[in-house]
Amino acid sequence: MGSIVEELRNILAPGRVIVDSTVLAAYAVDQAPVLDFEMPLAVVMAESVADVQAVVRTCAAHGVPVVARGAGTGVSGGAHASKGCVVLGLERMNRILDLNPDDETAVVEPGVINADLNEAAGAHGLMYAPDPASFRMSTIGGNVATNAGGLRCAKYGVTRDSVLALDVVLADGSLIHTGHQTFKGVAGYDLTGLFVGSEGTLGIVVGATVRLKYLPRDVQTIAAFYPDFRRAAAGVLAVGRARVQPAIMELLDGGSLRQLDAVHGSDLSRRGASLLLIQTDGFGAVAEAEVVRNVLAAGGAAVTTEASAEAEQLVDLRRNSRGVEVDDEYRVGEDVAVPRSRLVDYVGELEAMAVAYGVQLKVVAHAGDGNLHPTFWVDRQDNQVDAAAMQRLGDALDKSITVALAMGGTITGEHGIGQYKLRWLGLEQPEPVRELQRRIKHLFDPAGILNPGKAI
Repeated sequence: MGSIVEELRNILAPGRVIVDSTVLAAYAVDQAPVLDFEMPLAVVMAESVADVQAVVRTCAAHGVPVVARGAGTGVSGGAHASKGCVVLGLERMNRILDLNPDDETAVVEPGVINADLNEAAGAHGLMYAPDPASFRMSTIGGNVATNAGGLRCAKYGVTRDSVLALDVVLADGSLIHTGHQTFKGVAGYDLTGLFVGSEGTLGIVVGATVRLKYLPRDVQTIAAFYPDFRRAAAGVLAVGRARVQPAIMELLDGGSLRQLDAVHGSDLSRRGASLLLIQTDGFGAVAEAEVVRNVLAAGGAAVTTEASAEAEQLVDLRRNSRGVEVDDEYRVGEDVAVPRSRLVDYVGELEAMAVAYGVQLKVVAHAGDGNLHPTFWVDRQDNQVDAAAMQRLGDALDKSITVALAMGGTITGEHGIGQYKLRWLGLEQPEPVRELQRRIKHLFDPAGILNPGKAI
């Protein structure tokens, strides 16, 4: 340990290499329910591409793993420290290097916060479309690493759909540029797309060129309250059959509404047992919203036309609907996705699982693209849970995965595999596919020092 820490201190500016135990503990984990983690040898706060290259070259020479980290808002353990690693913090690399309103592009460092890029783009009538719930603190680099999604995915897609080019430091410390400044570009293999979602296992993103979209001139919010969650899920399909494309389609069950009421003092649960929250945007927002209201009302929903202030409050409440609890071994938020046509079926299966296994359940969903976030938990008394309850929780989680896969779904819609979901990856991807991914990993990182034990 001493040799590599001293070497890093010798090649980097003062204050960049940190070994304080409090800092090490804070940077050893992200927000995943993974309890077994290692303390890093050091945390290095990079402030330039040259810093990143120097760290990677030094770690490669010593065979020391490197775990790149943004804001630590991930929930799958993708930024958890590996044994004997150096955590490479990229949050100080937070400059917007270029914003071109005519090209509708921006060039950013990895530590730029999602909300800050949107504020800068908004001055030009533009926006960066991906908007994970953690957008006020998550970084673009972290979004790229996990191919993050968010509320606007229904219309604008996930992070990969907005990334045009990347600057990436490889496992030997060399720097490459992938992609293009143009919206179109099909020269060679799509290495940019390969790096997006690779969770820092193939290279470390030190710069991104992203596509911006037009900031909507008008936004309409529709809140539709239903007597149960399954009928609300059916409302999602009804809107799709009307061939309207909302920007946001979010679904919250009764447990989520009650929790929001308790935390924020709202009265959502009094208005229904489930909420379908829809936003239309753009010049046709009013006309589209009218179609949506009629469709949902015909399906038995209590449809409201919200004033602007309440509309914004509802969206903000949804962004925080995972609640104030931190996931741990007793409370696990999942991230499955199923084809939209199976939403109603899957919701019914989730409710049956909760009863069958004797666990608590609440569900929120990016219903527009079939991505559900069910949270299962067992109650604790005096911070203790009996082994039988923990077994039931584990069985419910396993069942939620196998049922989603049987419906043609996936084990992760937007959070990534990280460390936590590795146990289920083999259920979705057959061995020939996993072996091909291991070969790709070996090609980019033959010594296996980049975020080992994650993603594949």
